[in-house]
Amino acid sequence: MPDAALPILLAEDDPNLGQILSEYLDLKGYPTTLYRDGEAAWAGYRAAPPALCILDVMMPKRDGFTLARQIREVDAQTPILFLTAKQMKEDRIEGFLAGGDDYLTKPFSMQELLLRIQAILRRTTASPTVAPTDAPLQFGQLCFEPSTRALHTPDETLTLTNKEARLLHLLATHRNRTLPRRVALEHIWGDDTYYNARSMDVYIAKLRKLLKRDETLRIVTVHGEGFKLIDVT
Repeated sequence: MPDAALPILLAEDDPNLGQILSEYLDLKGYPTTLYRDGEAAWAGYRAAPPALCILDVMMPKRDGFTLARQIREVDAQTPILFLTAKQMKEDRIEGFLAGGDDYLTKPFSMQELLLRIQAILRRTTASPTVAPTDAPLQFGQLCFEPSTRALHTPDETLTLTNKEARLLHLLATHRNRTLPRRVALEHIWGDDTYYNARSMDVYIAKLRKLLKRDETLRIVTVHGEGFKLIDVT
């Protein structure tokens, strides 16, 4: 049983599968609220934000990717797990770009679903993103505060998502040195599977866009090894 009753939002339009999943997760100690379409799930999320969202990709009224983007506009941290019958690599990448933390392809076993939920919640609830005592990190014209996930630029202050902040923190503390891919994957995603590696590539691309606010900074790919944050001045 979970240490605490962590509520789950389940958006699944298949009535049989939705009921089975909801009852199974309830039985395993995760109180689950089932919604049949994306609009109802969005209303449910706003009324009572859960500890984790499980979203079917193909739903009426609002698909899972659209719903995830809406959630990410107001909430950078609640983990999102996609359920889908789609198996194309492009669909998995779109899911990560929409803000997803994991992607489970139908058909799947109940045990695999439970293990993925437990792994996600372990990473997102067992410990804080960064220790609040972490000192601000200065690189180029930018200043990053790990404790608040705030990235200060000459023109604005940006609040990074959980994974963006953790990845930037690792890159900044390895500044001008190679951050091995395996280290980043195990530290942030929990393991170095193919899908987690693709997810990390998406977050590297996001950080590269953010760091364009200072033209002297680069995140370079060290082929076969990892990534390096450098100052090119």
